[in-house]
Amino acid sequence: MKIGTLEMKIARIEGFRVRVMWDSRNVRSDREGMPPWPYEVAARDAWTVAKWRQERFVNLYPGFDVEVLDGDDIAVQGRTLLETVRESYD
Repeated sequence: MKIGTLEMKIARIEGFRVRVMWDSRNVRSDREGMPPWPYEVAARDAWTVAKWRQERFVNLYPGFDVEVLDGDDIAVQGRTLLETVRESYD
């Protein structure tokens, strides 16, 4: 799976955009070889960004990091609730 496809699938399911990172740099969207996103249901609104990152991303994509983006495409802090991030898109 390409990075761009992965980012779009996460956005569709989770309700927010992400940016996949490697060594503090944005990964090109045409990079291939990523495992598919296995989740079909969004994480709970009460989760923090840090919990989402740890529970859903880190174990699936070792070596990569991810930024969760608000409605203005600004990376949000780990203590931010997913509910707050999702509401920023309204």
